[in-house]
Amino acid sequence: MKRLLLYPAMAALFLFFNSAAAQDKKPPASPPATAKATLKSGATITINYSQPSVKGRTIGKNLEPLPGKVWRTGANQATVFETDKNIMVEGKSLPAGKYGLFTIAGDKEWTIIFNKTWDQWGAFNYDEKKDALRVNVKSQKAPSFTETFTINASNDGKVTLLWGDTRVDFTVR
Repeated sequence: MKRLLLYPAMAALFLFFNSAAAQDKKPPASPPATAKATLKSGATITINYSQPSVKGRTIGKNLEPLPGKVWRTGANQATVFETDKNIMVEGKSLPAGKYGLFTIAGDKEWTIIFNKTWDQWGAFNYDEKKDALRVNVKSQKAPSFTETFTINASNDGKVTLLWGDTRVDFTVR
């Protein structure tokens, strides 16, 4: 008789602890996001990144990007920029493939970096010798504050980075 009661009690405990553990799962602090566009040339670009939030911190002081330092252009894993066909970025050639998308922030200009090593955590193992392409673009004040880092890609070839009060655009054809 005791065994008959033991099995349902064990099952109830299992269900209780399983549901309690499921409720403790919080959304990630920097959730994954994707920006994707199909260009007039037929090339498709896909940018996979994680979205950090400002949360009252100061970008450039206690929050990346830090001036003059390589940034993974998001959070967690390095941001991955993929194109299925050869493209031009700001008038310079970039072969089809996957790249780590890194940036270096400046006051008036940012360096956009496409690095051959795309599968890495952050920018800790970034190697400049593996850069496939670097382009410099002007940064500007964003029309409004962006709390959560956002990348937009449009079919007309404009890629926009929005973070805090900064907006950075580069063109892909």
